[in-house]
Amino acid sequence: MPNMRSKIAAIAIAIGFLVPFFVLKGQGIADLRQPSEKEWLTVGGDWNNTRFSTLDQISPANVKDLKGAWVTHLGSGLGSKYSLENTPIVKDGIMYVTTGNDDVFALDAKTGSLIWEHRSGIDQSISTVCCGWDNRGVAVGDGKVFLGYLDGTFVALEAETGKLLWQTRIGQWQDGYTITSAPLYYKGVVYTGIAGGDMGARGKLTALDGNTGKELWHFWTAAGPGELGGDTWPPPTDDSAVSQDPSTLKDKHQDRHGGASVWQTPAVDPELGLLYFSTGNPVFGNSGHRPGNNLFSASIMALHLDGTYAWHYQVVHHDMWDFDCPSPVILFDQVYDGMNRKGIAEACKTGWIYMLDRTNGKPLVGIDEKPVEQDLRVASSPTQPIPRGDALMPQCPQPLGGWVTKCIFAAVYDQPVLISPGGNGGVNWAPMAYSPRTGYFYATASDRPRGAIGAGLAVAPPIGARFSGTFTAVDSRTNKIVWQKKMPYSVGQGSGAMATASGLVFHGDPDGTLQAYNDKTGELLWQWQTGAGADAPAITYEIDGTQYVAIAAGGVSTQTTSANGDMIWAFSLKGSPGNRLHPFAAPPPPQSVVEVTGPIVKTNAVTLIDYSFTPNRITVPAGTKVIFTNTGKQFHNAASSEDGGWDTGMLGSGKSSAVTFNRPGTYSYACLPHSFMIGQIIVTGAAVEPAPPIVVEKNVTPAASPVQSMPNMPNMPDMSNMPMPANNPH
Repeated sequence: MPNMRSKIAAIAIAIGFLVPFFVLKGQGIADLRQPSEKEWLTVGGDWNNTRFSTLDQISPANVKDLKGAWVTHLGSGLGSKYSLENTPIVKDGIMYVTTGNDDVFALDAKTGSLIWEHRSGIDQSISTVCCGWDNRGVAVGDGKVFLGYLDGTFVALEAETGKLLWQTRIGQWQDGYTITSAPLYYKGVVYTGIAGGDMGARGKLTALDGNTGKELWHFWTAAGPGELGGDTWPPPTDDSAVSQDPSTLKDKHQDRHGGASVWQTPAVDPELGLLYFSTGNPVFGNSGHRPGNNLFSASIMALHLDGTYAWHYQVVHHDMWDFDCPSPVILFDQVYDGMNRKGIAEACKTGWIYMLDRTNGKPLVGIDEKPVEQDLRVASSPTQPIPRGDALMPQCPQPLGGWVTKCIFAAVYDQPVLISPGGNGGVNWAPMAYSPRTGYFYATASDRPRGAIGAGLAVAPPIGARFSGTFTAVDSRTNKIVWQKKMPYSVGQGSGAMATASGLVFHGDPDGTLQAYNDKTGELLWQWQTGAGADAPAITYEIDGTQYVAIAAGGVSTQTTSANGDMIWAFSLKGSPGNRLHPFAAPPPPQSVVEVTGPIVKTNAVTLIDYSFTPNRITVPAGTKVIFTNTGKQFHNAASSEDGGWDTGMLGSGKSSAVTFNRPGTYSYACLPHSFMIGQIIVTGAAVEPAPPIVVEKNVTPAASPVQSMPNMPNMPDMSNMPMPANNPH
């Protein structure tokens, strides 16, 4: 049960006194068909998810004078397994924020002082969370605060006190089900997606009664036998389509019918009576064992408010690259060929923005089915939808020594290749913004080339590959780039963008800076160092005639791996009393070049812990059998990052595999579910002839002697004692 405490547990800097307890006003149902005004009432700012505000007090002319008004340390989510990806909600002067531990805080939005806190008390041994422990926010309505937990439960709290009102289980975390997205509240109903597709769980969108928590309906996004779209998956009686290594899945059929998670908050059009959202990839890998287009994975979807199907558009057929669309959809209106059209836009990890008519799912600017590279062994689709317009980032990798390079939609089977976008590239969960003032979308994307090895696709960071990003304005009328900023870090999984009526666009960078840009030119006008990865979406609101901009600064634990923290910042033109609040010291920047560093240890035993290899660099003579043993709670493996294609296989806790290296050289490797875990083996001496270069033995006896503990890589948080969830890019 949550631990409810009334004492102040947060530090409100920039004020020297405590304000009286702030009494909540009536929690009426707001009309959010229009852009955000003085309050920020849902994570997307409005029911359209435009992340646009009509406030204009802070403008391009005076944004240079924007200063810190307050900063609060939450005292939650500190540690390398946690991310701080929350979008604050502001209603009646109260700011509601969450942390990666599913803890909720109600703050005075004017001063940062704590009003109440709700500690989730979730099981710290949860081992099926994908992509870091995170919670992207709450929904507020009817006097309640709603959120999902990482253990698959969903709760409602009393908005005035934080008291737990009801709790409903949507899925079991032991089956792979977790909840990371913020819900949507609309007319007494709470809509929530569920994560877990990367763990074999079957995706769904669920509707709950806001008063009782009773489930009203759910829609399976991975279509089953006999359901609409079910014929796009292999039949359940066809055991030839079952993975040859089902040990990591709950049952042997999940790699054929699982996935299609809903990673983000839906949008709603009250006039059309439709809900909109996008879906994730099918179960990662084993693509040849699940022929077909695998509906409704990697799709943009519309449902009626009773949960029945309206339409879908699949942006990637038979996704075997992890090219899905985890960011929120945006609803917008625009003129095409002289006609007003109701649009929906979604930015994806392919690097494109897909624009459709939201009444019927038909393309607005044009999307063409074009032939792509084929390999029948992975049941690849003969065509893929290619939007007309500009990609947000490179879709082919820069050449890298020792690698064969291929572009987007490359077919990969038995030869290692370097491809771009990688599964962590393009637009990940970072939300776009849309400005009706300019008609532009504002999107952040990552350029993260990835190594593909073996049957299907394996995530392995190619040593020497460079990561970067783009911040782009795209015209909704043409899907063409208006302006683009090259970013030094991958920014597709983070802050995204927030636009205002005054002509500003705000974006938080993983190096800790919150930035403001001119919405028409892309000129950088202002920035402030928050002291931790500024990878959460920014918001703006007004209290007592003062406009504030706020952002959570606490970093992302996977993909970008930016500096951890627990801060909520708010900024205004007035600043703090006496202007006592100044920019914090810059944290270590995230990795921009894949490399292995650290002391080289003479040993033939490597321990896989949550989440590093220990030691991460070893040296052995040729012919040595290196034993990899997993002592963590998560599944881990070690897989080659370059030519050779060796893989220990996925190891459960206490399991070991051995790899014998019979040729001298330097062998780099990574954990596929946790791609930031990288290691290196330096093999010396003469080759062992005529033995094969590399021999893999699975399920061997663990190493008898303990492995020497070594420090982590520079710029990586201490992960030695922290459980931390799976890779994928969401």
